[in-house]
Order: sequence, then structure tokens, then C-alpha cells
Amino acid sequence: MLIQTKYFFFALVLYLFATWPLGVFAKKSPSPNVLWYDTPAAQWEETLPLGNGRLGMMPDGGIVKESIVLNDITLWSGSTQDANNYEAHKYLPEIRRLLKEGKNDEAQHLISQHFVCKGPGSGGPQWGKYQVLGFLDMAFEYPGAKVATMGNYRRSLDLDNAVANSTFEMDGVTYKREYFTAFGADVGVIRLSASVPGKLNLRISMRRPERGDTKVVGDELQLAGQLDNGTDGNGMQYMARVRALLDGGAQTTTRNELVVRGATSVILLVSAGTDFRGNDHLAITETLLQRALQTPYESLKKLHWTDYHALFNRLQLDLGKGRMDIPTDRRLEEFQQYPEQDRGLPAMFFQFGRYLSISSTRIGLLPPNLQGLWANQIHTPWNGDYHLDVNVQMNHWHLGAANLSELNLPLVELVRGLVEPGQRTAKAYYNAEGWVAHVITNIWGFTEPGESASWGIANAGSGWLCNNLWEHYAYTGDEDYLRDIYPILKGSAQFYNSVLMEDPKTGWLVTGPSVSPENTFYMPDGKTHTNVAMGPTIDHQITRELFTNVIEAAALLGLDKDFSDTLRMKLERVPPPGRIGTDGRLLEWLEEYKEVDPQHRHISHLYGVFPADLISPFKTPALAEAAKKSLEVRGDDGTGWAIAYKQIFWARLLDGNRAFKLLRQVLTPTRTVDMNYGPGGGTYPNLFSAHPPLQIDGNFGTTAAIAEMLLQSHNGMIDLLPALPDSWKESGELKGFRARGNFTVDMKWKNGKVTSYRISSPKPTKVKVKVNGEMKEIVSKRI
Repeated sequence: MLIQTKYFFFALVLYLFATWPLGVFAKKSPSPNVLWYDTPAAQWEETLPLGNGRLGMMPDGGIVKESIVLNDITLWSGSTQDANNYEAHKYLPEIRRLLKEGKNDEAQHLISQHFVCKGPGSGGPQWGKYQVLGFLDMAFEYPGAKVATMGNYRRSLDLDNAVANSTFEMDGVTYKREYFTAFGADVGVIRLSASVPGKLNLRISMRRPERGDTKVVGDELQLAGQLDNGTDGNGMQYMARVRALLDGGAQTTTRNELVVRGATSVILLVSAGTDFRGNDHLAITETLLQRALQTPYESLKKLHWTDYHALFNRLQLDLGKGRMDIPTDRRLEEFQQYPEQDRGLPAMFFQFGRYLSISSTRIGLLPPNLQGLWANQIHTPWNGDYHLDVNVQMNHWHLGAANLSELNLPLVELVRGLVEPGQRTAKAYYNAEGWVAHVITNIWGFTEPGESASWGIANAGSGWLCNNLWEHYAYTGDEDYLRDIYPILKGSAQFYNSVLMEDPKTGWLVTGPSVSPENTFYMPDGKTHTNVAMGPTIDHQITRELFTNVIEAAALLGLDKDFSDTLRMKLERVPPPGRIGTDGRLLEWLEEYKEVDPQHRHISHLYGVFPADLISPFKTPALAEAAKKSLEVRGDDGTGWAIAYKQIFWARLLDGNRAFKLLRQVLTPTRTVDMNYGPGGGTYPNLFSAHPPLQIDGNFGTTAAIAEMLLQSHNGMIDLLPALPDSWKESGELKGFRARGNFTVDMKWKNGKVTSYRISSPKPTKVKVKVNGEMKEIVSKRI
């Protein structure tokens, strides 16, 4: 009996320990993937980004007044236009003659007259802009309460669950707000609650700076309008609808507000959409809202988590302990002084990049633009469009390694939409086969050169985009996908095959006219400067990579042997992936020109280091050293995306400590929003990357850079911890990273050495792996 009693008591203790609130026995460890703050947002760059790939919300957490920025990834002004100059190709022979004679400045002048787009290009209303949808405003009243008594304020974004919260106490009442943009239900959801019944009193309204009409229809608040298409003014239409579900209290309405009095909790449902691609946005937004109204709140949240977790939970990264005890804006400040005390911040920043990708794109819609999904203006910086000389490509570099490969597919469809207009542009300007896109594009399929010869004539955009398309195949090994995109790759190769011309000095086949994106050099007289040249290094790196990929794809698919043979012959005359100048640097142009700005933000001639696999310490050590010298001269400062790109370069060049130095620079706290093309990049309090202003490629580029520091899978092998900085050597673990060849990688390390690893794939496959400096050939485990 005594024994039974003892075991019963022991079992009871175990049961109580298992079922009792955890806080009674132990303090729950905070999630490492939470951004949090102890004050409301004072500027947009402090608000918390939410998105389900289509809809975006950014709440500021205000106490008396709260404003939530609303976005729809498809909301664009402008319209399709044909800005090709169909006479341009007639001037091409003269432009090329001037370039061959070294009269680059005269060639640039001729291009400015006859070889740019017709009309104002990206500066005109027909080009269009990605724009804010509107603002959802809530004005709160606290009868009898003193706002000065407010305390215990906390505002947070949980990356693990894609949910934001704000909480505070006032006069003994705890107020909570929970926000998410529902995956699955495809609506915005906001739940307001008070710990004391009847304490919620607020007015709800919507507004837009232009072309928006707000009204209440029945119990529904609506914001609707039509943007300018740049021709007759009748552009894209949109609709946003808001309904409120009350627990307690009562709702009344005015002409343009919902008014809530005496409620205990309120659920706001936001349905929004546009007529992009002919959608019946009125019917769709109404249907989505009605479905959400009939779904219990917890069911909406559960469905949201299920869909989101299917992407986010594929990968885990642990670099060590983090400072979760202090607000995120203070973490950024302290990380600059004591990075070794917060190894969790880089890991969270990596996961934040993955979160932003999941939140800002979805299959069947658009890729993230220069601001991802989030914009708070009508006149979004740089039109919020797509730049093809690094930026939209950088938005996607991390997706393969970060186990989010399918999020490349919206970019694939954007590129597919450029093929037909790009064929017209290729004929108009170069009388060439295939298709081409230059520096900038939009959702309307713009492929023409930009409006200025100094930057607009860069013709590497289409070839660079093909790198992104190829990389998706490299990571997934999906031959059906490769067959689908092969015509796009082939069409781009046809263009470069058509336009290559002979350099009279070397006999090489090079492009021309072209530019090394946005960079300027001095002519031999040392006074005149220009941009236009023959054969900038990036062009022949892209040409070499593209031709090689098309030849490989054609052989795999059993297609186009004659065309492949043509490309092989051309490759023999394309310049090498890099040449070294007299000062030991990698040359940026065909000639050894002196750049006007040695610290220019673009470093296009290192394309062969990344994203291409043409230059590396492993197979081209001399060129790799020349790339390092180029980086030294460029310096470590710059815009946000440029610093991230340098971090990637140093990781590829196997210098983990230098890459970590650049990471610290990326994470420099800033609140500056004035447009700046020079030094000054950093990170805003909400972890958005600052160009400045916001340009989201800095976030995605840094995510790619962290991945490159931990795992590389080019050079025909998987390299574990290739650029591990001293700060991360103590210990770490990653799970679910991806490597080219359709491999999944898990590993642990201690004191800078891999202690265990697992490489798996759908079927066992031989693969070369570099572990702790030793090359091995293993057979992958079956997933």
C-alpha cells in the first residue's frame, strides 16, 4: 500500500507538472524570431510588415489613433505602351563605328538622340507606379480613463506565425490587438479586445491621398477608385471593404465611418482587390469577405498558420544566444558595439528575409518589387518598379538556399511576359533575333531602353534574368520546368548571338553599345567622361554563362543541336570571364578605363563571382584575387543593397570575417529616409533595409549572403561552412537548407568545425562534399 501511494504521489506530481501553467515552474523561453518594441511606431519605417503574398498591412500600434497601411501587390497605375523607336537600328552601324574608333562620347550623344525609348519612359504617367492602396484608421476613446496612465506597452511581430500584436494597460484595463493577413482566407484580420467588458470605443475609417472614394454601404465601409493609366485616365480599378464583428456593444455608421461603442472585442475583416488581368474585383472582394465573416476567428487563424508554416517551417537556423530581452531597435544599436553578445540577431534577420519573401509574393501573381509588397505613398520611390541591373534579381537570390524555391515562379512569369515585347525591341534597336530587356520594367511589359543613354542602354537585363530562371532549375532539378522555360532562355541567347560584334583590337566578340550598369569612366584625355562602351565585363560574363546553360539544357532535352553548335563556336571568341588590369584589379570594361567614382555602388564586373559560377578561389585563384582588389577599392560603405552584395562577394571569396564586417554594416541602425545614392545604407527599426529610403533588395541580399557564409553549392560540390566568421564559430546548427542538385542539408558545428551533417535528396545520389577542408564523395540519404 505504501509503494502504491508513493507511485500515485509521483504520478500526480508528473501530471501537475505537465498540465500546470508553465510559468508556475519555469519561465518560458521567448521565441528567437520575434521583433518587439516598447513604443508605438513614430514613422512608417517602424511599423510592422504583414502580407500573404497579395495583401499587405502595416499597423503602427498607436494608442489613441492607429493607422494601418494597406497594400495590394497588383495595384499599379499606367498601362501597356509601345515606346520603341523603330528607326533606331538604322543608327546602330554608326554608333558601333564610333565605339570602334574610341569615340565613345560621340556614340553616347548619338544614342541619346536616336537609341533611347520614345517619350518620357519611366518618368511618364503611362509607365505607372506601384502605389499604396490606402489607410485604415482607428480613433479610440477611453471614457473616464487617463491616457497618461498607460503602461506595459509592447508591440511585436512573430515571424514563426506571421502575426503582429500590440498590448498595453490603461486604468486597470488590458487592451490587446492582433493583426494578420490571412493565408488561405485571403483577407486582412484585426482583433481588438479589452480585459474588462464594454471598454472598446472607436471610429473606423479609410482614406487614400488621391483617386479614392470612401463610403459606408449598409454595415460595410468601402474605399474604391480608379488609377491613372497615362492615356485617358481610366486605369486600374480597386476596391477595399471592411466589416466589423462585435462581442458586446453596438455599431452605428456615419456617411464614411463605422462607429463602435461599448464592445468587449471587435474583429475587423479587410477584403481588397484590383481588376488586374481582368479580375472581377467587386465580386471577388465581396465573396472573400462573406466567407471570412462566416468563419470563426480561431479557424481563420489556424488556416493562416497551416498555410504559412508549410513554407516558413522548412528551415531552422541557430547561431547562438540572442538579446531577446531588449527591444529590436535597441538590439540593432547594441549589435554595433557588442556583436558577439547577440548571435541571434543575424539568424533572426535571415529568417526575416524568408518571412518577407513568403509575405510579398505568391504563385500566380507578381514578384516582389523594389519595396516588396509594402508602400505608403502614391509616388513610391523609383516608381516601386522592377530594375533589371541587379535589384529584382537580388530579390530572389536567397530563395533556393532558403528552401523557398517555388517563390521564384512569379518572377518566371514576369519574364515570360517580357518575351513578346522584347522581340519587338530587339528588332527595333538591333535588328536582332530573340528578345531583350534593358534596365527597367514594370507589370506592363516594358523592354525598351531607358530614357537616358547614360544608364538606359544596358542590355544585360534579359540575360541576367535568365540566370534567375536557371538557378531555379539548378536547385530543384525539375526537367519539366526546364522544358517550360527553355524557349525563354533560347530567345535570350538568340539575341546575344545576333548582336555580338568583333572588337578590332582583340578579335573577341563583344556587345555594343552597352554600359556597365550606371557607372561612368574617363576617356583617354582624362577630362571627358561617358558611360557607353563596347563589351563591359558583365556583358560577356552573362553571355558566357547564358550560352553555356542553353547548351546544357538543349542537350538534356534533346533539342537544337545546330543552335548549340553555333553557341559553342561563339563561346570560343567571347572574352574570358575576367581580365586583370595593371593595378591588379578585375577590369570593368574592355579597355582599362579610369572610373569617375571608384566607390560606385554598382560592382557589375564581379557578376562572375556571384551570381554566376565563373570566378572562384577554387578554380580561378588569380581572378579571385583581382576581384578582392576591386572590392577593396570600392570600399565597404554604400547603399543598403550594395553593402549586401559586397557581403555576398566576400563570402564567395571565402573571407567570413570580412563578410561579417559587411553584415554589421548592413545592420547599422538608421531612420533616414532622404534618397541617397552614396554611403548611408543600413537598417530601419522594423528591420527593413535602407537604400535609403526603403529598398527591400538589401534584406533579400543579406539573406543570400548569410546563406553563402554557411553553405555553398557551386564549383561542383557542396561546401559546408565555407566562410564562417570567428563570431559564429563557437557553435551552431542549421536544418533544411538547400543545395544545388536538389539536396537538403542539415549540420551542426562546434569551435568552427562541422561535428555532424546530413545531406538528403529524393533519391540517393553521389555528391562531392567539402567538410572541414576535406573533400569527400558521399551518397545522399533518401528524404
